[in-house]
Amino acid sequence: MKKFLAPVLAFCLLAGMASAGQSIRFVASVSPVADAIRALLPDFEKETGITVEMEQLGNEQLSQKLTVEFASGGSGIDVFMIRPLDEARMLKRNGWAVDLSKWLKDDADYDFADYSEGSIQCTSVDGFQTSIPLINECQVIYYRKDVFEKAGVQPPKTFEELEKVAAAVTDKSNERYGFVSRGARNALITQFSSYLYGFGGDFSKDGQALMDTPEAHAAIDYYGRMLRLYGPEGVHNMSWPQAAAIFQQGKGAMYIDASSQYPSMLDPTKSSVADVTGVAMFPAGPTAHAVYDITAWAIGIYSNSQNQDAAWQFVRYMTDKDRTLILQGEYANQCARMSIYNSPEGIKKLPADWVKAVSETGPIGVGHDRPQLTAVAQARDILSEPVTLSIDGKDFKGAAARANQRFQELLDREK
Repeated sequence: MKKFLAPVLAFCLLAGMASAGQSIRFVASVSPVADAIRALLPDFEKETGITVEMEQLGNEQLSQKLTVEFASGGSGIDVFMIRPLDEARMLKRNGWAVDLSKWLKDDADYDFADYSEGSIQCTSVDGFQTSIPLINECQVIYYRKDVFEKAGVQPPKTFEELEKVAAAVTDKSNERYGFVSRGARNALITQFSSYLYGFGGDFSKDGQALMDTPEAHAAIDYYGRMLRLYGPEGVHNMSWPQAAAIFQQGKGAMYIDASSQYPSMLDPTKSSVADVTGVAMFPAGPTAHAVYDITAWAIGIYSNSQNQDAAWQFVRYMTDKDRTLILQGEYANQCARMSIYNSPEGIKKLPADWVKAVSETGPIGVGHDRPQLTAVAQARDILSEPVTLSIDGKDFKGAAARANQRFQELLDREK
């Protein structure tokens, strides 16, 4: 760690060591990235003189704890981890987060521009920087190299090619499916999102619902057709664990889902086809090459913290380039800074084709994979209805119009 000491000391001296001797409370998730941060705490405490009390909770427990403590107006928490797509808007709306821009704007050495565009979109709300990205994920293709080679096909680069490849590698009589993805209501929305962007659509824009547009209709028709013609039986009951299991059992030729699933996809103790699994970038749609690139976990500062400068020193330390290199290089996380993908140290434990797919997604990434509003769970339920009808080959346009109207009502309530 000595090679990282000088820049940290320089930063602390610049801050006048005003926070030395303070103690901060950090409430985090039970996750690999939080474990990695915990391992770095002794170095941070030694180099800054700030002590850290760290508590880790499961995802739902963490959300509940933050909501209860923040709503009570207490000041016991200084730094916290969040899932920004679920919670960033609520934090801003309720005044529970500090706008981190006040530190970022005067800190050129931190290089905030090094973060992927999608991750910045994901963690900011109307220009308010609620948190700093920690871990990203994007949508990728997991595919069977052996099946592709036998069929004489390559990983698809467009939606048109995707359908042709899916048709070529589907053999339902032998329980092999060319296109495996989420089909369960609510759960499917995140994976459907990239198809929506590829057809030039989005869930909404400037407060206007957009799920009853030609672009949305085209995406709904395409996603439904792909699962109906080339997907497994019972797809309506499949979220990611069920869909991933189909591929791991050797019954899927392509599985399209989150890049964060690569450890289980490439682990021979969990997948019977790990040794022949490749990873490729999500294909381009007819209108745009756009795919979600979201921040799964971020780190922020509570607005009622009495130790905000010390809290920022902690956030800055754990997310600067040096620590990010450790978090990714040693713990094989998908970190949000793009520079690490150009570093041998940063990618040494990651599969080369996965690195290529993820790093090339960064510049075209969209910072959301679901509707952008506080009532996101309700919106997902509403908007998945026409997609499930499409999977069944039923007329979905009336349902799309109804869903769009109900979604607009949710958006209007938050104006």
